[in-house]
Amino acid sequence: MKPDIHPPYGPVVFRDKAADFAFLTRSTATSDTTVVWEDGLTYPVIDVEISSHSHPFYTGTARVLDTAGRVERFERRYARRGPR
Repeated sequence: MKPDIHPPYGPVVFRDKAADFAFLTRSTATSDTTVVWEDGLTYPVIDVEISSHSHPFYTGTARVLDTAGRVERFERRYARRGPR
């Protein structure tokens, strides 16, 4: 790797306020806001709107669309009425 062209890579806390969930990971993203983590050290914190604890797909609250009913309704509406 070339020196001095890559952004600094270090520990960052990502916090999902909707689900009251936070996790510590490494990233090139940074923030001026800091938080004291469980280990007693201070890390930059980035607030996110959706994480795996609040996304409907991962929480199991996702709705399943009735695609079969939509296809049948489409075929009834636009089906050919006879030979052309």
